[in-house]
Amino acid sequence: MDTSRGPRPDSPRIPPLSDPEPSVQAVLDAAAVPGGASGAAPLNIFATLAHHPKVMRRSNQLGGTLLFSGSLPARDREIVILRVGWNCRSVYEFGQHTVIGARSGLSPEEIRALAGGDLDAWSGQDRALVALADDLCERDCVSDATWSVLAERLGNQEMIELVVLAGYYRLISGFLNSTGVQLDPGVPGWPEGAVP
Repeated sequence: MDTSRGPRPDSPRIPPLSDPEPSVQAVLDAAAVPGGASGAAPLNIFATLAHHPKVMRRSNQLGGTLLFSGSLPARDREIVILRVGWNCRSVYEFGQHTVIGARSGLSPEEIRALAGGDLDAWSGQDRALVALADDLCERDCVSDATWSVLAERLGNQEMIELVVLAGYYRLISGFLNSTGVQLDPGVPGWPEGAVP
């Protein structure tokens, strides 16, 4: 494994909160993912964020808006999230969005390609979505070429949402990596053969 960007903890630095007070439990219940791979228990990300209820509520509000109420097509959204997860080496983020991405129409081959596989097969618009995630993770700015390709199809609202989406999932990936949040039961890790 490439550790040039530093190793990741292999156990939780902050364990998921196991016995939250009722008001925090209500927020955890509201964040439950319908049909999620982990069943009735709150996802490890939310149970870890529950140590700081105010941050958890606000983070869930923005994340929920991007995930469930955004203006981007779900497939486009998931291409960006998966690529950001890969770039940040966040196995938790990549695993959760492998499941969501498949539900949003991404094939196993496309998901694999986002994890360091062959990107040559992507179309212009899809390739530009990957490039946006790469640009922001590498240089903190979308290149003119990438912006131009995306802006041919998307308006200002969608362009703003793309940049905020990538930034939000970079933030979440850094949180997951730094606190050592572990994969939830039934959630896949990296695709077979992918080495971050």
